[in-house]
Amino acid sequence: MAPRLAFLASDRPEAMAARTALVARYGDVAEAEADVLVALGGDGFMLETLRRDLERRRPIYGMNRGSVGFLMNDYAEEGLLERIAAAEKAVIHPLVMTARDAAGTTREAIAINEVSLLRQTYQSAKLRILIDGRVRMAELTCDGILLATPAGSTAYNLSAHGPIIPLSGEVLALTPISAFRPRRWRGALLSHKDKVTFDILEADKRPVSAVADNVEVRDVLQVDVVEDRRLSFTLLFDAGRSLEERVLAEQFTA
Repeated sequence: MAPRLAFLASDRPEAMAARTALVARYGDVAEAEADVLVALGGDGFMLETLRRDLERRRPIYGMNRGSVGFLMNDYAEEGLLERIAAAEKAVIHPLVMTARDAAGTTREAIAINEVSLLRQTYQSAKLRILIDGRVRMAELTCDGILLATPAGSTAYNLSAHGPIIPLSGEVLALTPISAFRPRRWRGALLSHKDKVTFDILEADKRPVSAVADNVEVRDVLQVDVVEDRRLSFTLLFDAGRSLEERVLAEQFTA
């Protein structure tokens, strides 16, 4: 029996046009009744769809109607049911960020790609880094820092010269952004079981924001980040074009 599909589109004109064409060809069910969600857009829309389906966490098959589309399949109207039936599954686990701000408010958010800390003004950030409660770097002066999942290691992390991580690696990438002191520190690979804590030093003078994918908390004082293995998301990729294969291939791209 063919899965019941719900087609979701970003607000880009090409994504909305694709949804109209696909619904006319394959039909559409209400999002709550679907077995598989078909996301039409770019990587940002895929992340939005994953968070949108947080409670049910159904398989999501994406087709690129955006810009980058690393988490998406190529767009084609033909053979969609066959592609989904033959698709390879990628199971990913998100990070959970717990951020406490200067007003004493605590906010929690999940990140499928990365949690990043960024300076808010012209002043560089000063951070203390603890791993499982132990101080590993007493002071890092930088524009920011990020902790990336394997799925997110080819995104902002790669742009910041962090390592690409295989999905099966069970490690996280801790990558500085424009580190000033210590100047030659290039980051670290951490076990996916580690709890990472960032203390913001001189927070009044050097305010910092924390961002879990696209959820921002400003004027943070302390940020904890852990991987949550209780949460898992399933992405579907065309046969021979799995996410694991894409991550591997990215390492051999000039």
